[in-house]
Amino acid sequence: MTLDVSKLAQDMLKAAKSSLEKSWPEAEGYAKMEFTKIAQNLAAIEQMQIAKTITEEKRGCNLTFKKNASRAVMLAIEGLGIIAVEQAINAALGAVKDTVNTALGWTLL
Repeated sequence: MTLDVSKLAQDMLKAAKSSLEKSWPEAEGYAKMEFTKIAQNLAAIEQMQIAKTITEEKRGCNLTFKKNASRAVMLAIEGLGIIAVEQAINAALGAVKDTVNTALGWTLL
């Protein structure tokens, strides 16, 4: 199974929108950009796993780094606090959890 970056990003964006309802007008542009990057990262992890060029430890670190970068970007949005950002990221990743874990054949999310 090859992960579809556009579909992943769309599903994550939809979940984050529900989580950030009140701040969505301010957050939407940043969210689109960041969740697309996370989706691309997940697809890259899948491709590296298929090619056997990534270790188990690096798979988790790779995602953690991307989540931290996205968190930092979204915290720059006026009115968004750490809890709201964490909830949005968790909702977004939760929306694609089964798809990603199935494609990878192991639990990343």
